[in-house]
Amino acid sequence: MSELTPLTVQDIARALEEWLEVEFTFLQVGELATAIAGLSRHDQDFLLDWTRRISTTNIEIAYQFARRALSRLALVDRRILEAWALHAMDTYDSVGLRPALGIIQQDPFAGHGHERAAGALFDDVRGILLTFVRGLSGRPLKIAQGEVPYTDTETLFLPPVVAQLPSLQDNFALCKATATFLWAQTRFGSFRSGLTSVFAGYPDPDRAAARFHALESLRLDTCIGRELPGLARDIRRLNAALGHDGLPAPWASYRDILSQPAARAEDTLALLASAYAAPALPLAFYHGHLRLAAVEQAMSQRMQREKVWLRVKLAELAEELHPAHSPAEGTPPQFAVTQSDDDKTGLAQLELTLDGVPLAPPEGVRQLLTSIHLDLGGIPADYLTPAGPGEYDLQQWAERTKDPDDVWQGTYHEEGATLYREWDFRRQHYRKNWCVMREKDVLPVDDGFAEQVLQKYSGFVSRLRQSFEMMRDEDRLFKRQSNGDDVDIDALVEALADARDGREMSECLFTRMHRAERNIAVMFMIDMSGSTKGWINEAEREALVLLCEALETLGDRYAIYGFSGTTRKRCELYRIKRLDEPYTQEVRARISGIRPQDYTRMGFAIRHLTELLAATDARTKLLVTLSDGKPDDYFDGYRGEYGIEDTRQALFEARRSGIHTFCVTIDQEAQGYLPHMYGRSNFVLINEVRQLPLKVADIYRRLTT
Repeated sequence: MSELTPLTVQDIARALEEWLEVEFTFLQVGELATAIAGLSRHDQDFLLDWTRRISTTNIEIAYQFARRALSRLALVDRRILEAWALHAMDTYDSVGLRPALGIIQQDPFAGHGHERAAGALFDDVRGILLTFVRGLSGRPLKIAQGEVPYTDTETLFLPPVVAQLPSLQDNFALCKATATFLWAQTRFGSFRSGLTSVFAGYPDPDRAAARFHALESLRLDTCIGRELPGLARDIRRLNAALGHDGLPAPWASYRDILSQPAARAEDTLALLASAYAAPALPLAFYHGHLRLAAVEQAMSQRMQREKVWLRVKLAELAEELHPAHSPAEGTPPQFAVTQSDDDKTGLAQLELTLDGVPLAPPEGVRQLLTSIHLDLGGIPADYLTPAGPGEYDLQQWAERTKDPDDVWQGTYHEEGATLYREWDFRRQHYRKNWCVMREKDVLPVDDGFAEQVLQKYSGFVSRLRQSFEMMRDEDRLFKRQSNGDDVDIDALVEALADARDGREMSECLFTRMHRAERNIAVMFMIDMSGSTKGWINEAEREALVLLCEALETLGDRYAIYGFSGTTRKRCELYRIKRLDEPYTQEVRARISGIRPQDYTRMGFAIRHLTELLAATDARTKLLVTLSDGKPDDYFDGYRGEYGIEDTRQALFEARRSGIHTFCVTIDQEAQGYLPHMYGRSNFVLINEVRQLPLKVADIYRRLTT
């Protein structure tokens, strides 16, 4: 294919005048256009495309970028120039024009170009690594940004950028290896032994800590190899690239001891006296750092809290399973935990018993047992004594959160908020940490609204329940089975044709009925923008009452959240019903309390609910939006195409996480934008409240059977 003809000075000047909006004199634009006209068409397209993107953020930055990039096109890798531009725009978003111009006035990243072009940025990898870490065994962990990689046993801290290796792919693999090693420290008991007091017994505690860390790196690398052999192969490759593929004496002999399946942190401590005098072992980047002060603070608070909550939960469990048990009768319930080791990984398998009878504990109790075992290596007997009535003030041990309404007052700050990125289609890149989101509870209103709705639609509710009951534990016909209840005629015909042609007949010639167990989690995302005021708000609340009544019949897990916002700095998600929360009078009162709020900023809500669903163990996950119009916010330019494209990108992220997305709308103009956002078959338009639950039943049947 022949090369495109370069653009003329006039074509370039017209484009620059449009993008720069006559902020600059025609002389300035003309000089810049003349200079760009001397480039190849490939370079022209690159420079003009990025000038156009940057101009949507700030015209001055765009002009300065175009001027300065001219002389660097032949000298600097394109990825570095792209990262340079994005860094300037991100700086403008976070701290303003002057610092952003300072970025542009430097050489591209002043020697940091490789970090930005090939480095794995925390904001880009956090979501992927969080999903990965959630799939690992042990205590649920968070991921946050820190100066260096380390863990306090509850959070894995990763640096803002990892650029130790030449390629982005390898740097991402290094991030994954780092998160895995920090997880292994919590999973395989590195911090059980009161390390600060142990190290204090040596002449140089810092040296003792460094040698302990090196010894643990040998043990934990082996543990990772047994549990995650595929990742271990990647780590060996990374070690070779980083120059850490050999061990000096005496570290090779230490590795032989610590690589045994039965090796524990106690074995590491037993070798510490010998290793203390040994030369230092250079550690790889992914081995991170030891921050014992942070570890001990987190463990101290957690161990006290988890002992209280386990004893309280066991009291509730005993009351539920054996109400007759009570200390007054002299027959207190006896809980015990037995454990067995998995020969392959050496991980403890815990079994809870009540009065000698094994039982399956609720998920919350199971997580508490796992976490306590990770910290202590076992479950002490006093932890298994159910709490007495009023023994603890649970408010003292509950997680404290700030009142979301308080933090908006006065000068705005982001303490305690969750920050979400937002897609800017004009720059074809995310605005990082752009939306400031807080969860709030809908204030309940006990006005008998739910009862009135059920009375108003009494006949319809009965039909609706029947519709949902038909989906409960449906029998499904499985074809082409090796054995079954009946002959699969289609498979038999094909098999006979194969035999006639001399091919081997298939043995899968039967059909079998199977009762499918439902494993579904669904989030309902409710538009609470100001435009829902009046009959729309009434219709939403009525529909939610009807839906809840029907879903209770079905038995699926479901949650309801409302959303609204005013500017990117006040994005609010309203809790109406959580996934693990029963449908109680309190939930009915919250539904009644749903009221119109501000604008329809949707991207942050989709991203937050996607995270909640991604952390849920369910085979099928649905995110159903109920809205009266397109994404919109009067401020920050979140109108029209910008809001639609951000919402579309957020929905794409949800689908990439394995979540089915669907929209039910009452907007008569929805055909103009919803197919672009959701796809042509993933939305429905209704105009009557009683249609909504029936439409949801259709959605359920289509997506879950």
